[in-house]
Amino acid sequence: MSTPRVQIPSQTYDGYIFDLDGTLVDSMATHYRAWRQALQENGAPHEAFLWDEFIAHGGMAAPDIVEDLNRKYGLHMDAERTATRKRACYDHLLETQKLPVIDETVALVRRLQAAGIPHAIGTGSVRHGALATLRSAGIDDLFDIIVTPDDVPPGHGKPMPDIFLLCAERMGVDPARCVVFEDAEPGIRAAAAGGMDHVRVGPAARVDE
Repeated sequence: MSTPRVQIPSQTYDGYIFDLDGTLVDSMATHYRAWRQALQENGAPHEAFLWDEFIAHGGMAAPDIVEDLNRKYGLHMDAERTATRKRACYDHLLETQKLPVIDETVALVRRLQAAGIPHAIGTGSVRHGALATLRSAGIDDLFDIIVTPDDVPPGHGKPMPDIFLLCAERMGVDPARCVVFEDAEPGIRAAAAGGMDHVRVGPAARVDE
């Protein structure tokens, strides 16, 4: 039997917030391949954004990631164009695969839905990409509230708390009574900044460089 990716807490909360990629859906390897292709096409060196660096940026909005890479590697990639190309690469990859879910978190969401307990997605993916991921995994019927970087001011994605705070607002729940399920450090920092508890989801399987 495989080791569970997450331990569901026994404590109850009034609102439950879930990151998407790497938390509900095992999509990190697909995002990584899309990033590698888009960055190569836009002139990034091979050593830019290998797996560990990719994981460290988990949950951040794509244009913010590109700006970080520009600063670190002395590059001049257009943030919006590179992010758009990454999204196109990801969409293309989804045409030939069905993304697997992360069983423990999705089972929890199904229980929350059945009990009428508020739950939401707070993701670093833009809305188009988030909906495509949910459809590919077959769980697009589980959430009425989905908050993405499209819903907050530019530059206010994770690790800032705005996405999670907006989830709480739309659920009608005090942030202090919310718990966030996250696999990435920027999202965990965002939960802490928003005054919310968090549950860490175990890492995705590493992709060879």
